[in-house]
Amino acid sequence: QVQLVESGGGLVQAGDSLRLSCAASGRTFRWYGMAWFRQTPGKEREFVAAVSWSGTNTSYADSVKGRFTISRDNRKSTVLLQMNSLKTEDTAVYYCAAATTGWGRNIEYAYWGQGTQVTVSS
Repeated sequence: QVQLVESGGGLVQAGDSLRLSCAASGRTFRWYGMAWFRQTPGKEREFVAAVSWSGTNTSYADSVKGRFTISRDNRKSTVLLQMNSLKTEDTAVYYCAAATTGWGRNIEYAYWGQGTQVTVSS
């Protein structure tokens, strides 16, 4: 069992940067594939970025590639999402997720955080 707590959301202007953090409990964090997803009202949750257990491999949605960076610190059991050049369409609730069976965009994530709101104004 692992618990995930996101932080770092807020209200920013278009073009600004924001860094989200996900703190994980549990002693086996380093074996989990980790990812960020986001969701806006009336839409399905969409994949944003993922990182392998070692942090060596990453994957991004086309809409954020080149602007967002996912990273992890296994010693601190945290996952970060650095978001630069934010756009109004990045406005969403961002969720941290953990997978026990690999990593990437098309796998099942067993654990989810409660989400943190990111609002980008024009």
